[in-house]
Amino acid sequence: MKAMILAAGRGNRMRPLTDHTPKPLLRAGGKPLIAYHIERLAGAGIRDLVINHAHLGAQIEQALGDGSEFGVSIRYSPEAEALETGGGIFNALSLLGDAPFLVVNGDVWTDIDPARLQMRATDLAYLVLVDNPPHNPSGDFALTGDRVQPEGSPKLTFSGVGLYDPKLFDGCQPGAFPLAPLLRDAMAKGKVGGQHHRGQWLDIGTPERLAELDLRLTHAD
Repeated sequence: MKAMILAAGRGNRMRPLTDHTPKPLLRAGGKPLIAYHIERLAGAGIRDLVINHAHLGAQIEQALGDGSEFGVSIRYSPEAEALETGGGIFNALSLLGDAPFLVVNGDVWTDIDPARLQMRATDLAYLVLVDNPPHNPSGDFALTGDRVQPEGSPKLTFSGVGLYDPKLFDGCQPGAFPLAPLLRDAMAKGKVGGQHHRGQWLDIGTPERLAELDLRLTHAD
């Protein structure tokens, strides 16, 4: 399986930290945020990676190179302007191939095990959901059994980790567009599976949350 790490966000909420450093290269626990994703993917046997970038993207390529330092192979999908999640994935489909692939938001930290994720052959997506954090108390989607629905109770928060079949993007056109409408259409057809992850997960969306993660990792031992 191939995997894509989304790393094209501008990180406005992280300013001024992201004025001169792309968010994926901000450090916690002594290393860049994106390194945790690469190491976890490699540990799960996923070594063919695609990383998109826009803001200060050259720094990401310079820092990670071809991925050999991590025991993986990295190819890049540069975006002149950030294409949002849906547009960014669509722009990288030629690098991701025809089989289902894993996508991880670059601005989360989690202990989700990629090797344990599996989607039905008839599904278009498989989403990992987590308990609602304080900054998203209303959640995103409902989970009934192993089916993800746009509505229902209780709602959980999408972790930013999911499997996608390329067919999810059939009919899309190049450019910036969100992923959520495609997922909701697939949910309406009963073609989105999922699970509730009860382990560690943190959305690194603000300097305060970055500091919280740094403190957690620094004192992990």
